[in-house]
Amino acid sequence: MSPRETRQEAVALAYSAADKAPRVVAKGRGLIAEQIIARAREHGVFVHESPELLALLMQVDLDARIPSQLYVAVAELLAWIYRLEHGQTLPQNAQ
Repeated sequence: MSPRETRQEAVALAYSAADKAPRVVAKGRGLIAEQIIARAREHGVFVHESPELLALLMQVDLDARIPSQLYVAVAELLAWIYRLEHGQTLPQNAQ
């Protein structure tokens, strides 16, 4: 399949201190995925591309918390985004 034929997918997560774990608040393919990504960028939300994590998150029901098996991967991603947003440099081996 050529890159043009690849159907785009997107998952949006939300997390607050009151939540036990991040929740899937939006997900979709094709046009819906494009809209999720566009809306995130419009609001200054970081968009991360990880086909492996995306494939796992696409299996989570809408408005459901992520499963405990994904806690470490999502926590590492959130910590990395936090450091980027706050101008902290990353260790050489983390880039």
